[in-house]
Amino acid sequence: MEMTYRRLGSAGLRVSVLSFGSWVSFRDQLDDEQAAACMEAAYDAGVNFFDNAEAYAAGESERIMGRAFAKLGWPRESYVVSTKFYWGLSKKYVNMRRTLNRKYLMQAIDASLERFGLDFVDLVFCHRADRHTPIEETVRAMHDIIESGKALYWGTSEWAADEIRAAWEIAERHHLHKPQMEQPEYNLLHRDRVEREYARLYADIGLGTTTWSPLASGALTGKYLDGIPEGSRATLPGYGLLRDQIADEATTATVRALKDVADELGCTLAQLAIAWCARNPNVSTVITGASRVEQVQENMRALDVLDRLDDGVLARIDELTA
Repeated sequence: MEMTYRRLGSAGLRVSVLSFGSWVSFRDQLDDEQAAACMEAAYDAGVNFFDNAEAYAAGESERIMGRAFAKLGWPRESYVVSTKFYWGLSKKYVNMRRTLNRKYLMQAIDASLERFGLDFVDLVFCHRADRHTPIEETVRAMHDIIESGKALYWGTSEWAADEIRAAWEIAERHHLHKPQMEQPEYNLLHRDRVEREYARLYADIGLGTTTWSPLASGALTGKYLDGIPEGSRATLPGYGLLRDQIADEATTATVRALKDVADELGCTLAQLAIAWCARNPNVSTVITGASRVEQVQENMRALDVLDRLDDGVLARIDELTA
């Protein structure tokens, strides 16, 4: 099955239903050459959206991706690239970390573009909500970033539905650029926010979604069913929650049952998990990750599984995970 492209919510921009992200992998698992090879494999499969963030590898992920863009020489109009702001890269300056204040945002976009080596990013996200900065201040700063041409659309990541709606209503009231998309976690083990909390926002404000972690940080690949393989993501520092999830007996039982479904469909558990996310019409794109070209190619074959997810299969999956 060929790549399909969906509008980013109500926007005219179309993104590939499967996309490629750099979280965790760039620098920690992939050097420049490997990252470029994985990006090229995704692009060759029809991927046009490449996701990144200021905080990934403390800015180095943006540099690696930017060097890959330069090396691969793709026309700028052929791909969509994102970044995200909130965490900051400085521990020294109080106004430059864990914030969405105007000072930080206006300086962060310039630094990000310098790391990428680009004139603009297509999408810019507020990486988390900031309870200490007025939402109007953040909305006006994001509007000005769009007006400056340094980004084309702005959105949020892991914001509550009422926070997204508040930002949208402020923008509507003051004729400012509205938040267009949200980037939430969404997978077979983490469904509630996308399916229930945001349910009213898709039609009400035209919200698009660029969902992350379709494989639940690897838990839905099945590779942890018999322990933690050496060199896997669960062995990396900072992944204690993933190790706890893997050790949970109920989660393990669910993953085993899902693997049985995948086996019956003639696909891998990873392909089933990715295809299941993509079959949701409110998902604009599913961000995939990989540490090898072969993983990119396997993930892209999830497109072939979409047609096998009939009502009976989906009902069975719901019984296991809803």
